[in-house]
Amino acid sequence: MTIPVRGRTRAAYRTVAMITLAASLSAAADAHAAFGDRGLRRGMHGHDVRVLQSWLTRVGVPTTVDGRFGRRTRRSVRRYERRESHRVDGRFSRVQARGLRKRVERAAAAAPAPAGQAVVSGDGRTAVAPAGAPPAVVAAIAAANRITRKPYRYGGGHGRFEDSGYDCSGAVSYVLHGAGVLGGTRDSSGFMRYGAAGPGRWITVYAQGGHAYVVVAGLRFDTSGRGEKGPRWRPEPRAGRGYTVRHPARF
Repeated sequence: MTIPVRGRTRAAYRTVAMITLAASLSAAADAHAAFGDRGLRRGMHGHDVRVLQSWLTRVGVPTTVDGRFGRRTRRSVRRYERRESHRVDGRFSRVQARGLRKRVERAAAAAPAPAGQAVVSGDGRTAVAPAGAPPAVVAAIAAANRITRKPYRYGGGHGRFEDSGYDCSGAVSYVLHGAGVLGGTRDSSGFMRYGAAGPGRWITVYAQGGHAYVVVAGLRFDTSGRGEKGPRWRPEPRAGRGYTVRHPARF
């Protein structure tokens, strides 16, 4: 039996649509891949490429952080490969990703600690800056203290700094704005390009595609952690694995 041309056309359209949908879903998954989940090469893009670019910068190979593995990123990868005596092919394997992660973690552990550490006050909500902290650090802590009774609200703190609630990046934006080191609000992805690479002496921002938090004078300010949800000082530790680590210049 001969299939009518019109029927074959509809079937062809359905096939193309299914292929297009599958390709779109695959591209979306790749764009959010965690660093080390796949090998990276020229032409790829996504969160893991951004982490690669940021971490190369942190280990002394300056790389533009834009999430796209282009000619300049390939050049940085080749430079890193030569320095580490790897095969120089401009591609970044999963094995290389594990090695780079260890180097970044060692660098973070060796970073100079603040002269003193902030502590949570007796009220359990506000924090006290350590003696000798720079004015900007004192201002950052004071800003955070002003919103520790605010609830978590998705998108909060982005339309305006003074808001009824804050999400993770809105809270980080508020603190950094209070310190005078951020002009406008940013989302968590935007903080992956903020300031300078690596941990700061006084202020360190941890960011990835879906979350961000800030550590000020050794004390974490975050919307998630033990206890209630919302912008709070969190004395318990949080692993920074998988986050891009940035800091404001001079701090």
